[in-house]
Order: sequence, then structure tokens, then C-alpha cells
Amino acid sequence: MLREKGVFMAQLCKYLDIAPEVQRALDEHRPVVALESTIISHGMPYPQNVETALKVEQTVRENHAVPATIAIIGGRLKAGISPEEIDYFGKKGTAITKASRRDIPILTAKGEDGAATVAATMIIAHLAGIEVFATGGVGGVHRGAEVTMDISADLEELARTPVMVVCAGAKSILDLGLTLEYLETKGVSVIGFGTDELPAFYTRKSGFPVNFRLDTPQAIAESFAVQHALGYGSGMLVTNPIPQEYAMDYDVINNAINEALVRAEKSGIKGKETTPYLLNEIKEITGGKSLAANIQLVLNNARLASRIAGELTRLR
Repeated sequence: MLREKGVFMAQLCKYLDIAPEVQRALDEHRPVVALESTIISHGMPYPQNVETALKVEQTVRENHAVPATIAIIGGRLKAGISPEEIDYFGKKGTAITKASRRDIPILTAKGEDGAATVAATMIIAHLAGIEVFATGGVGGVHRGAEVTMDISADLEELARTPVMVVCAGAKSILDLGLTLEYLETKGVSVIGFGTDELPAFYTRKSGFPVNFRLDTPQAIAESFAVQHALGYGSGMLVTNPIPQEYAMDYDVINNAINEALVRAEKSGIKGKETTPYLLNEIKEITGGKSLAANIQLVLNNARLASRIAGELTRLR
């Protein structure tokens, strides 16, 4: 068994680069928080994308953890990238491939770049030994999936990779009811931090209950530690409502989403292009208010993820 693990680690080193700061933190059992790179390339326009990514990393540091932005650069899986590499991703934007599970081996073999989605970030974080990941919102079951079968790979990854994802709920452009049903089928716990109701990204309410409400980072860390000790190979979804002062009006954002969905259908937008397209359309419809809310909820999730990661290190 030890020999097999040694062979695996040797093979992994051929593809994975862990930033020195991140590796030191892991070696010293200090908290590390993974961050995705799709939000840089596909989630926001330049330069707000770079400014936000750097601010999120700083927020993690301010909360006594080490940030590890996850990406694929030149075919190398990266757990932790430099400010210059963040700027590179921000400037190239959607020219960089949006990478999920299926894309990682191909991009790596071809020596190309990839912006890590939630699914890809979970995979690379797990390979690097990182247990907690902060993002904006998780993917899910798209509206009309009973016809299109458009279901995000994020949900499947939560069922198979033991990384905790801290987010502001599923993006409200999705079918939230079916997303929760899918997660239930896959055995993924959906935790509400200080809330009984699933937050819907831009808003604090959705009308759907979470599985469990936990009110402290310690309680969340303890639950995840037990899940790990029991040998579960799955992740955990922690939903953290956007701060009240930045939350958008429920009716206003839902009207914007419905209008954006009509535009997407008329434009023939499908697959992995759907979410970036809809987010951009919603930003235009709301006069930029949705982008401001997006930035604040990501920062809020980074704070909570850092605190949970700190509690996890104390339990190990």
C-alpha cells in the first residue's frame, strides 16, 4: 500500500505544482482555502475580475488562512498561482478554456491553459491535500433539464470528491428544487450557515429548505471531520447567505433572470456557455448591481471558509 501511494505521488508530481507558500502551510498543518479561477476568466469583466481575485486572496489571509487559487497553466495543474498569473487569466478572459472534470486530462496532455470550475477546483484541491474551497455559487440542474439534460458536473463532483464547498447557494438561474433533489439522491449534505433556507446567490431566500442548519464554523468543521472519519468519499455543500446589506430584491433579480433566460434561448446559448452568458446579461439588466452583489458574496464566503479551515486544522 505504501509503495503504491509512493508511485502515485511520483506520478502526480509530473502534473501538479503546489505553490511553496501553500505547501508550507499544508506541511505545518495550517489552514488553506482553495479558490477557483473560472470566476476570473469567465465570471467578471476585466479589471474587476483581477481586483476581486486579489481581494479574495487577501480576505483569506486576513482570516488566518493561506489562499490557493486553482488553475491549469501550460498543462500544469496549479494549487496556488501568482498575482501575475491571476492578471494573465483576467486579461485572456473567455479565451481560456472553462475546464471541468472531463477537460483536465486533455488540457494537461496538450499543455494548454484551463480555468478551473467548481468541479475541477475540487479535483485539483483534493490532489493537493486541500479540504476547504470557497466560491461564489455552485452549479446545478438547469431550468428545462428534463428536456436538455443540462446538469452541472459540480453536483457529481460533490458526490465523489471529499472537499467542502462554501458558497452562496446554487446560482438562481438554475432549477433550485431539482438541484436539491439531485444532491439528495447523491447523498450530499447541504448545510445552511445560520439559515434554514437555501440562499439563492444574489438573494438570501429561495423558498427551499436546507438539510441542516449549523450556526458556527466549529460545528461545520466537526461535521465534515466526522464524515471524513467514517470514510465517506463525498464532499459537503455549505451555503452562506449574502450579507443583508448587499442582497438584491427577490422579485427584481428573478425578473432579470427570466429576461436573461429568454435572451439565451433566442440566441441559442447552450452547455457550458450558458452560465457566463446569463451572468453577463443579468449584469446589464440590473445596471451592474448583480456584479457588485457577486463580489460581496464571494468575499463573504472566503471569510467563512477560512474560519472553517482553521477549525478543521484544530480537529486534526
